[in-house]
Amino acid sequence: MVTFCFREYGENLGTRPLGKRVREQLMPLLEQDERVVLDFTGVNVVSNSFADECIAKLLLVMPLADLKARTTFRGLNPVASESVLTALQRRHLVMA
Repeated sequence: MVTFCFREYGENLGTRPLGKRVREQLMPLLEQDERVVLDFTGVNVVSNSFADECIAKLLLVMPLADLKARTTFRGLNPVASESVLTALQRRHLVMA
């Protein structure tokens, strides 16, 4: 299992350009066979835009079942958790 630390990109993750940059850093880890811990410890804010660009757009390259099998979340506060969950739900509905 490998850990991807979002705190390295800031305490407040809020823009699509940052989300894209982080997703591009995350993708090589997801392409390996190991499970990836998406660690948000120390992150205060995750905007809807960042969550969509970084996390939800992963659904464009892998099915939700694969994303669930390859990742686990750690350290999401309630507000950040809501942003990530909402982004995943919206993206999944659009693709269905």
